[in-house]
Amino acid sequence: MKNIVLLDTGPLVTFLAAGLEHHAWVCAQLKRLHPPLLTCEPVLTEAAFLLKREGREADPIFALLKRGVIKVGLEVEGQLADLRALMHRYRNRPMSLADACLVRLAELYPGAVILTFDADFRIYRCHGNKMISVLMPTA
Repeated sequence: MKNIVLLDTGPLVTFLAAGLEHHAWVCAQLKRLHPPLLTCEPVLTEAAFLLKREGREADPIFALLKRGVIKVGLEVEGQLADLRALMHRYRNRPMSLADACLVRLAELYPGAVILTFDADFRIYRCHGNKMISVLMPTA
C-alpha cells in the first residue's frame, strides 16, 4: 500500500503488546505498509498510558520514532483552530483530541488512510463532508 497511513492508538498498542486481540492482524498490516506512518502526540500519549496499564513499557514507542517507522505529522499548537472546530462539531460523540488530530491529518494528506479500530472514523468527515478512508479489521 503506497498511501500515506495515519496510525491510531489501538493498532499501535496492539502491535507493541503481543497477546492482545487483533495483534496478528496489525502485524500483517504493518508488514505491507510503507513507513513512515504518521501520527500525533495525543496518540503517542494515549498509547504510552495504555501500554503501562497493560504492564508494558513505553520504550518501544520511542524506538519506532527513532527508527522513523512512525513520525509525528502535526503539532497541536499549529492546528488549534481546526482541532477546536472538529471537537466542537463532534462534541456529541465525544471526539478525543487524538481523534481530532487524525481527522486533521486526513485533511492535510488527501487520500491518506487511518489504521484504526475506532468505528467513529466511519462517521467523522474531512472538510465537513468527505469520508475518511479507514483500514480496520472486519467484525
